[in-house]
Amino acid sequence: MKWGIALLCALWLIPNHALAQANEKLERVVKEQLATDEASRASQERINALDDETQKLLSEYRRALADTESYAIYARQLEAQVASQNEEMNSMQGQLVEVETTSREVAPLMERMLATLEQFVELDIPFLLGERRDRVTRLQAMMNRADVTISEKFRRIVEAYQVELDYGRTIEAYEAKLGSDADARTVQFLRVGRAALLYQTLDGRETGYWDASAKAWVVDPRYAHGFQEGLAVARKTRAPEMLILPIPAPTEAKS
Repeated sequence: MKWGIALLCALWLIPNHALAQANEKLERVVKEQLATDEASRASQERINALDDETQKLLSEYRRALADTESYAIYARQLEAQVASQNEEMNSMQGQLVEVETTSREVAPLMERMLATLEQFVELDIPFLLGERRDRVTRLQAMMNRADVTISEKFRRIVEAYQVELDYGRTIEAYEAKLGSDADARTVQFLRVGRAALLYQTLDGRETGYWDASAKAWVVDPRYAHGFQEGLAVARKTRAPEMLILPIPAPTEAKS
């Protein structure tokens, strides 16, 4: 009876032992599979990381190629600009030489033009003398200024000549002083080109004209009516018409 019980116990223990071994083997298999899966996952992560790095390096390489091409184009543009600037500098140096030569030649010419203009104003009929003398004085002062270019100096002198030329084609009325010092009095002047210069007192009682041959003012009431008509034309209150004015006879020019 005891042997029978022991045998039954032994037979009962054998399946449990085999099951335990199977469980251990299964656990080992599961662990190995888990380890394999973990290794695969780690490998995949490294592959993914390498792929990302590769893509990053590829993008940087492409960007570097694009930058290189852009720099090459920019360098060619700079070379063209430098070449153009060198040509311009050479041209400017040549122009500077020409300007220096021109300045040496033009400066004496402008001085003569100013001297002639000053003399002309003094010998001309005496209208707007203060204004015209001031213009000449400003031009003479300008000649010594280094901040005014040669071309600007010449332009202003020519402009002054043009102003004087225009006086000969216009009729003008204005008020100014006649005489000097204590004898000075305010009168109305009428200038008809450079052909005639008349005056009339503000009360209209005295009328006179400039005698170019005598270089003096002459009182002559015969031109009072002509003065008033000329005054209206100058002020544009009536249409131009023939005026009776003291016009000097033409004289032969002297060389």
